[in-house]
Amino acid sequence: MEGAPTPTDDALREAAVTRLRKKRDFGMHVLVYLLVNGFLVVIWAVTGADFFWPIFPIAGWAIGLAANAWDVYGRRPISESEIQREMERLRR
Repeated sequence: MEGAPTPTDDALREAAVTRLRKKRDFGMHVLVYLLVNGFLVVIWAVTGADFFWPIFPIAGWAIGLAANAWDVYGRRPISESEIQREMERLRR
């Protein structure tokens, strides 16, 4: 788009650092998810319960993990054209 400002090196660096932090935080989220839910499965196995009750925290937490994954890997950055369109809507 003509007239769209180009990001400076500082802005790109800040965006890169933010993205890397999100990726690192997501990796930690996955690790904690696996450790905690693995521990719950071990408790279930040791107690000899018939019903696989760990499915509830596993499934519930998986929803949050999926949302976190989408935030880190699926969400695209806001484009300059989207910003310009929104600014035009606000001017009305």
